[in-house]
Amino acid sequence: MAEKPPAQIRVRRHPERGHYDAETVYPILDAGAVCHVGFIRDGHPVVLPTLHVRVDDHLYLHGAVASGLLKAMAKGVPVCVTVTELDGLVLARSVYNHSLNYRSVVVFGQAYEVTHPDEKLRALRSLVEKVQPGRWADARQPNATELRATRVVAIRIESASAKVRSGPPIDEAEDMDLPVWAGVIPVRAVRGEPEPDPALPAGVEIPPYIASGSV
Repeated sequence: MAEKPPAQIRVRRHPERGHYDAETVYPILDAGAVCHVGFIRDGHPVVLPTLHVRVDDHLYLHGAVASGLLKAMAKGVPVCVTVTELDGLVLARSVYNHSLNYRSVVVFGQAYEVTHPDEKLRALRSLVEKVQPGRWADARQPNATELRATRVVAIRIESASAKVRSGPPIDEAEDMDLPVWAGVIPVRAVRGEPEPDPALPAGVEIPPYIASGSV
């Protein structure tokens, strides 16, 4: 990643919350289950959600060959990828100072289609393993027909900006003595109990790599 961020990605509102180093940016990208990709299609802005995975300094996305998003990205159009993790609701003494605790990343770049078979398979494996570690080796892996029907695109993370807010509310001095509760309500994403497919053959048990991640 670039040591000095270009003006395009600098955080302007609350610049003290901005970070541009891989040590901050990469963990947020890795923690996010879903990213949103913004691009221009037919002269109009479009933002679409999709899965993503980071491998070293590249972001990978995948989908059907017919996907409009991936078709556009494969042509090398400029894109903006965002990931946001909500950590808490910040309730202040005044409505004006209510906020959120969050971690977010914005990546700008140009995508390219992954055509090398080894890189494509590595990206798909990494996507599956991000969603559920241990799954790639257990489930049936894609055959030649499925690989041809799947498009993988990549974006090199040359520069990105993270914005992070944490901590308690920030109230005005004159509001500090108001008899109003203030503080943070933490927000966490948790996994529930696995729900087996009703069509599972008898005797197929939940594998340990899934059961160990259950509530």
